[in-house]
Amino acid sequence: SKQLVTFLPFPYSFAVSSKIEPFYKGGKVQVNEKHIFCTCGSRVNVLEISTGKIVHSVEHDDQEDITSFALSCDDEVKQTPPSPLLVTASRALLLKQWDWKQAQCTRSWRAIHTVPVASMTFDSTSTLLATGGCDGTIKLWDVVKQYCTHNLKGSSGVVHLVQFHPDIGRLQLFSSSLDCGIRLWDLRSSQCVCVLQSHYSAVTSLCFSTDGHTMVSSGRDKICTVWDLKTKKAKRTVPVYEAVEGVVLLPENEDFSQIGVKSKDLHFITAGSKGVLRVWESSTARCVHTQTLSSTFNPDDDPRSLTYLLHLPISSRLATVTAEHNILLYQLPALTTQQQFVGYNDEVLDVKFLGKGDSHIVVATNSCQLKVFELLTNSCQILYGHTDTVLSLDVFKKDSLFASCAKDRSVRVWQMDSDGGQVFLITFANTNKELDGRRVFVNVLDIHPPSFFSLCVKDINSVAVSPNDKLLASGSQDRTAKLWSLAEEGSVGLLGVFRGHRRGVWAVCFSPVDQVLATSSADGTAKLWSLQDFSCLKTFEGHDASVLKVIFVSRGTQLLTSGSDGLVKLWTIKTNECVKTLDAHQDKVWGLHASRKDDKVVTASADSNITVWVDVTEVELAEEQAKQEDHILKKQKLSNLLHEKKYLKALGLAISLDQPHTVLTVIKGILSYKSSPPSLTRFCLRSPSESLLRYCVVWNTNARNCQDAQAVLQVLLTHLPPEELLQYQGARTHLEGLIPYTERHMQRIGHLLQASMFLNYMWQKMRVTGAPSR
Repeated sequence: SKQLVTFLPFPYSFAVSSKIEPFYKGGKVQVNEKHIFCTCGSRVNVLEISTGKIVHSVEHDDQEDITSFALSCDDEVKQTPPSPLLVTASRALLLKQWDWKQAQCTRSWRAIHTVPVASMTFDSTSTLLATGGCDGTIKLWDVVKQYCTHNLKGSSGVVHLVQFHPDIGRLQLFSSSLDCGIRLWDLRSSQCVCVLQSHYSAVTSLCFSTDGHTMVSSGRDKICTVWDLKTKKAKRTVPVYEAVEGVVLLPENEDFSQIGVKSKDLHFITAGSKGVLRVWESSTARCVHTQTLSSTFNPDDDPRSLTYLLHLPISSRLATVTAEHNILLYQLPALTTQQQFVGYNDEVLDVKFLGKGDSHIVVATNSCQLKVFELLTNSCQILYGHTDTVLSLDVFKKDSLFASCAKDRSVRVWQMDSDGGQVFLITFANTNKELDGRRVFVNVLDIHPPSFFSLCVKDINSVAVSPNDKLLASGSQDRTAKLWSLAEEGSVGLLGVFRGHRRGVWAVCFSPVDQVLATSSADGTAKLWSLQDFSCLKTFEGHDASVLKVIFVSRGTQLLTSGSDGLVKLWTIKTNECVKTLDAHQDKVWGLHASRKDDKVVTASADSNITVWVDVTEVELAEEQAKQEDHILKKQKLSNLLHEKKYLKALGLAISLDQPHTVLTVIKGILSYKSSPPSLTRFCLRSPSESLLRYCVVWNTNARNCQDAQAVLQVLLTHLPPEELLQYQGARTHLEGLIPYTERHMQRIGHLLQASMFLNYMWQKMRVTGAPSR
């Protein structure tokens, strides 16, 4: 195998190494100390915080979208109840109770609501479940005894918030609906005790003090209200000057001086439309701390709106969810960023390998943010700087630097710290024209000092710089590619035009070793051109739609192309042959990049999926050779067994090698013995019956082998129950194929029997000529 690997000219096979897939597309998020639970269409995905990977996923069988869910309180810590509970509600008006660690539905029942459930929550004992419906009613369920305990009516419109008082002894439930009031329900009497009026917009969250006497509510009317639950009156209204989506009370008797807490008064943290966490002192209605974000952040140009704020009390952390479906974890008391997870990338426009050993990838999505993923852990670093959609990326020859360009008419250069993996903005520049083409590429010519060259013309889709930095190629919507000379002072001179594509050219790429240029086009082809005379050398056809990207791999001997059909194809230039098609995307594959060693490829698509492929040519070759060696050894062993007439072992080995003719030879050998019936039964029942049934169908088509086939069939049909036979793959088809040939054989045997009886009759009646009469 080593010799074969050594002389292998280039890769011919890639396999998926890892994937970055969407796991959260909006909706409810709930956390505990180890996991993040989030909705994604008809599924609830469970993300493990320590690894950043989806470890569990539950999905409704009817494929209906999940409208809300609730997780039993502190199931990871207290283990109460013993089995962790997750209850989901779907548009089909079904409630399902799950053991989410096993992804098993343990119970399902009708929600009774006439319209979908909008909000759900468990009480602190994980016994009572409250569901708020879009029909204005609230149902309470005893999940242990499995019945509906309360039906609370009186809310106006959708009940978007339900929450139990943390002291379950009070048996109080709080709810809010479209009238912006907070209803307090006494569960003993099933009556609404009062309606707390303070907000003039939707109430988004509630939190309670440790003693349970104080409650803080937040709303989109840009205020937070501190309530005295003894008097059921507002103690203070705190104007926060932003639409607030979440509020969390800071724990008492802990040191939070790092975030401005100087007194023992009640303090709370808000998260909302401005995208920053802020700490407020309730007694003075004063903001004592505002979270510091990157220096390039401008709330007016690039709001990082927050939609959820969740508290992890055991580890003293906060979790926030952004409007762009990013989930961030902060460590108290300093509010330092601990982890970042990207729930949904939207349309991915470009992707590049980055860092030492290509350990990271940088991703441009349909967003003003850049995302840098560490491939080993899937942990993400979100980069802010651009104020409009980032269109393209390019990596410097020094792998710690990369450039990005965006619709905000700016180009920015970033650097990754080789030690900590942190990425920093080092320079940026604005262009004098808006980048409104579908794809604009930036290429860096020189990095000492950091500088860059960009071509920003509307109908140009791609530019590429030659390996010696002396030539520039551009691909345009006018169906041509052009070659330019680059002077040291920065001037550009046209050298020639490549004509031949029938539609716009999406991408251009120089060969790293030869004087050729590769182009890909909307006409579904990729072409190879000579830089000497601008003639077309080769055309690669195979995609069913536009070819969006083309790159050289394997030291310039192969091409990789990606298209609008969601496919990535590997081509051998010498033979014009497509040696491999990689199919892992459902939409346009905009991003395509190979690692420096050509052993990995990353693809990114408009379906929000990012796939890392690894070259498995050597592995597959070694496996294939091992299979061939094993096959040869088995064939030799089979030959020895047949010679020694050890039919039982030979039969099993012949079936494992999938050799129907050899199996037939063994069957004929068994039937040649006088004790064939019991011997055949023993042999057949110890062999894979499914394979024998499949072989019998083939044998039965030939009159010379039909008796052997029928003998095996008699054993199978006599000793195996019909239920077992019907479980075999294609059993019905096999049995249907047996019937016509068996009927034909029966007719033939019947005719032979009739003919033999006639001959016997004639023989008995015949007299030998010349014999004396009696």
